[in-house]
Amino acid sequence: MAGAARRAETRPAPAHPASSGADRSGGFSRFARAVRSRSVIRAAAGTALALGVAAPIARRRVKLRPVAVLGTAAAAPVALCVLVSRSRARDVATISLQMWAYLAGYELPHDDPEALRRRVHVRYPVTIDRGIGLGTTPTARLQRAFSEPGRFHAHEKVLVWCHWVWFMVPHGTMIYLMARHPERLPRGAVRMYATFDFGLIAYWRVPTAPPWYAAANGYIQDGKTPELRRMMVEYGEEFWQSGWTPLYGFLAGNPLAAMPSLHFATSVMAARILGETGRVPGTLAWSYALTLGVALVYLGEHYVVDLVAGYALTEAVRHGVLRLTVQGEWLSRAVQALEARAA
Repeated sequence: MAGAARRAETRPAPAHPASSGADRSGGFSRFARAVRSRSVIRAAAGTALALGVAAPIARRRVKLRPVAVLGTAAAAPVALCVLVSRSRARDVATISLQMWAYLAGYELPHDDPEALRRRVHVRYPVTIDRGIGLGTTPTARLQRAFSEPGRFHAHEKVLVWCHWVWFMVPHGTMIYLMARHPERLPRGAVRMYATFDFGLIAYWRVPTAPPWYAAANGYIQDGKTPELRRMMVEYGEEFWQSGWTPLYGFLAGNPLAAMPSLHFATSVMAARILGETGRVPGTLAWSYALTLGVALVYLGEHYVVDLVAGYALTEAVRHGVLRLTVQGEWLSRAVQALEARAA
């Protein structure tokens, strides 16, 4: 009897039907809320991604305000990271969307060319470069010393091609990190694309004309010959012939964005980043960056002061990368939390 009583005391009580039903109902409610939350996050991210891709294309047709274009385009890389798990393909797509947003911001001021021309600064870089060149801009000195009107020497063709291949340098650097040093990619990407974005702020705040524009509008001529040439366009017309006009029209989104030189700034940043991976990549990258600097001045695309400002921008971003990294880590954690809830 005593044994039976002890067994009865230790036997678990049967679950109450109402209590069991409540547990099942509560579990289902939590599941339903989770599904709804996931659906809402994914729907919002998908909408943000679509708008970020479409807004820069449709901005002129529907007359979108710049803040709407830049806001939606900047949100697109974040939306992609919420929707898609981390992979090399996602890294490439994220970088592509970042540059899509940059290009939108780069081109927007030139959507109204007349308004931009009324704001553009032309004189101050001419004055500074004349001081650097002891009365004559370095561009004019170089062209008068080493070029002949109507002809293209071998060194000039090399410099033009050095300018043209720049489009592959910053992004090629990221591809190299992705393939050979993936652990360096996040920090390298933050530094490279922060350089682009901070340079963009200057293009909006202080639109500045390049040497060829100043020369075409009579700001550089000093009565000596030959007059300053824009060799990239001259050689482009000769080399590409009928294909040059559409090619140049596609690439020249904003001709009045010279200060600072992002061609030089991003090439120096590439040299800094690649130099951290090894002596050979660093040496090649620095050789290219210095050659490009000569090319930009010789060809009339940038002033020396533009290059100085580009180098200063690179160093400012490089030394401020710790602060950028802290902010980037906060954003990364927030995106990862959304990605986990959307998965």
